[in-house]
Amino acid sequence: MSYITRRLKKLTDKSTYVRFRDTLKYSLYVIFHPADGFWDLIHAKRGSYAAANFIVILTLLTSVWRLRFTSFVVMNVHWEEVNIFEEFASILIPLLIFCVCNWALTTLFDGKGHLGDIYMGSAYALTPYPLIQIPIIILSNIVTKDEAAFYDVFNTISIIWCAVLIFMAMMMIHQYGFGKTLLFTIFTIFGMLIFIFIMLLFFSMISQGINYFVSLGREVIFRLN
Repeated sequence: MSYITRRLKKLTDKSTYVRFRDTLKYSLYVIFHPADGFWDLIHAKRGSYAAANFIVILTLLTSVWRLRFTSFVVMNVHWEEVNIFEEFASILIPLLIFCVCNWALTTLFDGKGHLGDIYMGSAYALTPYPLIQIPIIILSNIVTKDEAAFYDVFNTISIIWCAVLIFMAMMMIHQYGFGKTLLFTIFTIFGMLIFIFIMLLFFSMISQGINYFVSLGREVIFRLN
């Protein structure tokens, strides 16, 4: 049986959809019971990468819907100036860098989580964002300016809730205490800044190198002509 045939059979298998449904539904348990939830998510295999990817994609789409459909009374956005890919990158790139930096640091200090575990836990921790943002996007279009303060409150709650869940996910995944998790969270953020600086420096050097050779080539062509 070829690889494509096996993949098609797996996708059409009913148990695959049941597994996806159950692991996606489990995200609702995780956000209200983070300690037990994140422990079972990884160690009892209650989560799946399919559900984690779905949550990340839904979070990315919600961030764009927020800019597109939120009432101007609450948030004034010039949609024609919005770059969707930059909006996606503003969430996806920090998420991936966080996973890599956290894994790189915790691996050196007895962290129990693998890179995939860190990604899955972080993805499930994003669940409150679409759950809160989608309803307040809809409600923002039926409230007055005096009632618009609720939007900022719930927007802040969604972000803080996600941050707390990511912290709890790292604690359960790596089997650290509160203090050690807090310390390595700070180290991870610092590592992310260093990583971004190095990448910007690298691409800047590459860009300058390309410009140099392009200028050199133009000069050679000019001399030959």
